[in-house]
Amino acid sequence: MIIRNYIPLPKQTDSEFWTLERIEHIRKLAINGLPTELPRNKNSLRILDKIQFLNIAQDLTNNPKANLQTYVAGIPMSSPLYLGDMSYGALSGNPNIAIAKAAELTETLAGTGEGGLHPEVAKSKRIFVQWASARFGVDIDTLSSGLGIVIKIGQGAKPGIGGHLPGSKVTHPISKARRIPEGIDAISPAPHHDIYSIEDLGQRIEALKEATGKPIFVKVAATNYIPYIASGVARMGASGIIIDGHGAGTGATPEVIRDNLGIPTELAVASADSTLKTEGLREGFTIIAAGRVADALDAAKLIALGADVVSVGTAALVAMGCVMVHKCHIGSCPTALTNKIDGTRDLEVEFGVKSMVNFIRGFSLELANILDNLGISSIQELHGKRDLLFAKGLSRDLIDILGIRGEAEEINPKMGELWNKRRKFHLHELINLGEPVITSMGSVAPPDVETPARIVDWLRVDGAQVTRPSIDPYREEIDTSFLLNRGKVYLSLPVIFDITGSPEEFSRPLRWAALALSSMIFSPETPEGFEDVSFTSDGKGVMTWSYTPSEGKYVIARSLEEAESLSNEKGIPGFILDEDIVGEDLEVLVSELDTKLKDLGIRNKFDIIAKSSKLRDSADVFKLVSLGSDAVIMPYKVLEIAIGEGSKRDLRERAFNLIAGFKKEIALMAGAAGMYGVQSSLTGNREILRAVNLNSYIASKIRVRQAGSL
Repeated sequence: MIIRNYIPLPKQTDSEFWTLERIEHIRKLAINGLPTELPRNKNSLRILDKIQFLNIAQDLTNNPKANLQTYVAGIPMSSPLYLGDMSYGALSGNPNIAIAKAAELTETLAGTGEGGLHPEVAKSKRIFVQWASARFGVDIDTLSSGLGIVIKIGQGAKPGIGGHLPGSKVTHPISKARRIPEGIDAISPAPHHDIYSIEDLGQRIEALKEATGKPIFVKVAATNYIPYIASGVARMGASGIIIDGHGAGTGATPEVIRDNLGIPTELAVASADSTLKTEGLREGFTIIAAGRVADALDAAKLIALGADVVSVGTAALVAMGCVMVHKCHIGSCPTALTNKIDGTRDLEVEFGVKSMVNFIRGFSLELANILDNLGISSIQELHGKRDLLFAKGLSRDLIDILGIRGEAEEINPKMGELWNKRRKFHLHELINLGEPVITSMGSVAPPDVETPARIVDWLRVDGAQVTRPSIDPYREEIDTSFLLNRGKVYLSLPVIFDITGSPEEFSRPLRWAALALSSMIFSPETPEGFEDVSFTSDGKGVMTWSYTPSEGKYVIARSLEEAESLSNEKGIPGFILDEDIVGEDLEVLVSELDTKLKDLGIRNKFDIIAKSSKLRDSADVFKLVSLGSDAVIMPYKVLEIAIGEGSKRDLRERAFNLIAGFKKEIALMAGAAGMYGVQSSLTGNREILRAVNLNSYIASKIRVRQAGSL
């Protein structure tokens, strides 16, 4: 089957960044190549959509006056558009050809992504070839094929871990291009094994320059230390940096990584630009902003915040027909863009090229119109012009970080649905597989798309990049175990399940799975048949607790003040902070008690156990541990919700998969953040977190800095 037309857009029933309005706008550009209208995105939660140009007109003509020509490392470009790095394998071949040909015809640039070159793509000269951690299909001829080279350290959809091409998509053509076996998962190492420091990166940049004579760019995910990363990349002699923000698309990634790591590109770009200027490194150094660039208005705002060029990846796929089904990793794409190459479905190259060329021209005309409406004659005049921007609906901290004017608004942090369809589906997949759930395309998680329901929904985890190496969670052992009660209790992961009030059909499987996996249960009574368990302090596999001080028993504190007053009691192993009892946000309770005990110099004498009926997944656990808890008590309803309306057969296996899946997801996040040992490196380590537009008062209470801050 040859795909040469758009297929109808399916109805969207879930939260989605790439809304029907955004997709239809891109399709109009791709069909006509003419400006249509400037999107408004009034109800969007994304930070970039809460930033507007002051006093901009809405006039659109087919012949705008503004000059969009720019230069990247001396390479002339008709428009500041880089067609994002999408690999041959993630895409199905013909889309790669169409993108490369469109870059030639429009005098823009295209990145090839990881994994070797399609022979037809290699014929195009306006390409940047990627040097990624696995070196799939890379040799000197490949590196010499284009106008530049991109050293890929990370990407926005999976900071701190390597590329992932499922084995079902490694067919013969991909095997040949990448020089790997057919049918086997192609998982790139998390770090480059010859780049473990900024000095190593500098040596690699110089070596590639010497070998090819090409300009070298470095692609990184937008993470906590992006200002220092950008500074280091510039000092090491690179021509520029590609900053790929949270929400960027991908062919395959663990969902827990995609939805919880990295920061938005707008914050990263603004911060990196400011630091480079302060250090005198900005001139002649190119910043390419990537991640959720959907239209010309996005591009104009990012350039005003400090970018030189914007990268479009998902938008390019939408221009060629993507209908956003988030199944790229399966290999059965209905639009033949990301399907496995098996001869059953192909995109017509002519259709792809025409659509891409029209999209680029229409996008560029809309960008030129924006400049005209701002009274600006060239794209260079827009660079870093933050005084043209105004924000509404952002916290005062974030407005300061962006360096723009605005009306601050401290948003209620809990407005969303605690259990939405995406979370339920994720858990359903987890209990059936016992492995981290793989997904594709960009994140729809809070706070950018879904409305946050807890404070943790506003928090993002760091991903290790240039300033420190990540640890490969697929190939190296990550220690997720925790010792509680001064070393007397061993847990294989910091998760305890509360079976209080649970039906026997859920309590018994959770007891069995907890025993099998060296986890623990929280129960008001000792279960029958567990008397011989020896891995907990009470010898019965159950956490022992009391409401009053008692030797060897954890105290359920009714308030922070009570916990503080009881810290003088001897024989108490620690405190259980129960959100349902205290009535305050668990994130605040944990962080404030952790801080208080540290101030008193007695933090190592007590465990802090976080408990709530409103906890949902491993990401909640990971973030609560980083705020100061030693373990987290989750409700048995997590298993019940994961099963949903399905069969309740084999509950022991599914309870086992749930706990095992949590353990593996925690290991993934830890490895991506550069941690071998979770307890030693994560507990109370707020520096691993950044808040994304979280209410400034709450962010200060939990002592987490805002994303983009230095």
